[in-house]
Amino acid sequence: MTNFWQTLQSPPAEFSVIPFWFWNDDLDADELRRQIADFQAHGVDGFLIHPRVGLPHSLGWMSEKLLSFYDIAIDEAQRRGMQVILYDEGMYPSGSSSGQVVAENPAYRCRCLAKVELAGGEEPVLADGQSLVAVVARQNGQRVAVIDRPLDAFIRGLHYTDDSDAENAKAEDEPPAGDLLNPDAVDCFIRLVYDRFAARYRQHFGSTITAIFTDEPSPVGRPRERGIWPGTTGILPEVNRILGYDFTPHLPSLWYDDEPDAAHHRAEYTRAIGLRMEEVWYQRLYDWCERHGLPLTGHPAEADDLGAERYFHIPGQDLVWRWVLPDHPTALEGRQSTQGKCASSAMIHLGRRRNLNELCGAYGHELTWEEMNWLADWCFIRGANLLVPHAFYYSVRGIRRDERPPDVGPNSAWWDRYPVYADRCRRLSWLNTDSRHICHTAILGASDHLPWAAAKVLFQHQRDFNYLEERHLWEDAQVDETGIHIAGMHYAALILDQPPHPAAGPALALLEKSGRLIRHAADTPATELVARLDALVSPDVTVDPPTPSLRVRHIQKDRRDVWMLFNEERAPLATNFHLAGAGGLSRVDPATGEQAAFVNGGALSLAGYELTLLVGEE
Repeated sequence: MTNFWQTLQSPPAEFSVIPFWFWNDDLDADELRRQIADFQAHGVDGFLIHPRVGLPHSLGWMSEKLLSFYDIAIDEAQRRGMQVILYDEGMYPSGSSSGQVVAENPAYRCRCLAKVELAGGEEPVLADGQSLVAVVARQNGQRVAVIDRPLDAFIRGLHYTDDSDAENAKAEDEPPAGDLLNPDAVDCFIRLVYDRFAARYRQHFGSTITAIFTDEPSPVGRPRERGIWPGTTGILPEVNRILGYDFTPHLPSLWYDDEPDAAHHRAEYTRAIGLRMEEVWYQRLYDWCERHGLPLTGHPAEADDLGAERYFHIPGQDLVWRWVLPDHPTALEGRQSTQGKCASSAMIHLGRRRNLNELCGAYGHELTWEEMNWLADWCFIRGANLLVPHAFYYSVRGIRRDERPPDVGPNSAWWDRYPVYADRCRRLSWLNTDSRHICHTAILGASDHLPWAAAKVLFQHQRDFNYLEERHLWEDAQVDETGIHIAGMHYAALILDQPPHPAAGPALALLEKSGRLIRHAADTPATELVARLDALVSPDVTVDPPTPSLRVRHIQKDRRDVWMLFNEERAPLATNFHLAGAGGLSRVDPATGEQAAFVNGGALSLAGYELTLLVGEE
């Protein structure tokens, strides 16, 4: 067996960061090869080809000319032993093949539900391409026609409209969005993109080409209209089937706040659309990838779309738009704060090997080296083991420099230091892969929503957890008086922080009867939650004094216990730190692999934003 310390010092290239590589200008074969060599010289052993706005019109999506440059990059990666991930769209969100789906059949254009208020006995008048879903009465007697119709929606395109760099020529082409709730439209997309990639690169699948990336697919693309809801022809029967009741009487709730339980019915409709997306979009892509031996990766549209993660061979999420920041409530509060645990929990419970996070996207030119490292560690402490930096730019010519900046690679101020970042990320990715997460607490989540209030308390008290999607309780988890057993994990405590699905009732009743269900409310004191948890799960870590900025992740790797410790805030911390049941410990610098002895129960100091490792004896 490979020596743990030797591998920690020099982890395999498999665990490299895999950056988005924006192909955003006229391409040149020699320049592609030069940049690939430069990546590898800086510790980057793979890339994700992302055709991007700024390509000339002569390099159209899936054109022979564009694919000839794919040939060059993939062959060069193979020669160098590097990895390539394919991107399935030009540009995003995925699902339209840069407008080619709608060009093949206009009926495949994205659709929606809209409402028309009717006066008196008026009947709805339908335009071409529209169909009547239902005429329903509001609680005040107002009759409303719900119409299924085409939606004015687009995706971001690959080209500036005039191929110019002039400041007044920033307009991008906007291909029409496809209907991701229409199985025929999705099959068309697969044929135009996935089948063509397979025809050309099948021999590289599973070797040089390690995955294909689908990016935040949305049933409404990027809509130009307001006041609409996701839909497609025939959607209401599917919603009724998924929800198990007739949603027709509740349709007005989608538009009118004063309808009874409007918020609940909107949430129910949104959940049904998400589940229909799983059936029509994600399942089809997953099945295609299964047949072709190519892992599906990428990420769903929302940070807490845990349900959709079951269709990714490599579940993923993304840190973009400064939605999560150091020393800011967003690190622990709100929807985006759940995304790290969303992807890593899916990996564990679905039996996957890797989970990724696309990070730094649109963080702006103000992004710093310190902040970039913090974002990586925010992901690692939550279980990520594949980072996709956003992005390395092929070109920063003209206005390209300012398109969803910054370049975090060759055109950055820190490129000369990048090997340190790359080696450190490879080391931490290796540790989080093929290891066992030591964790006995779960927080119950829905397919489309993960609660964060209890999670914040657990993070601040060094009580680690995973999110468990509620469908596992009636699908594949074993629930008994000792807790929940799934995918090698045993959760002795389940925290319920939001109303559950009725189908989870029997499992929750058993857990509550055995005292293993902890109901948490917004006004539950943190001390009460921690005390109730500690009565069921013996604390792995104790600190004195309390240290809310300290995050802890415990794994077992190659018969060794390893703890990641991360000071998530800028202020340095100092505390007395004790690990239950730990023997001799070595403190390891993740940037260098250098070791020093650590006395369990003694003083622990961490500089601001510092991540360190404690490694036990074999």
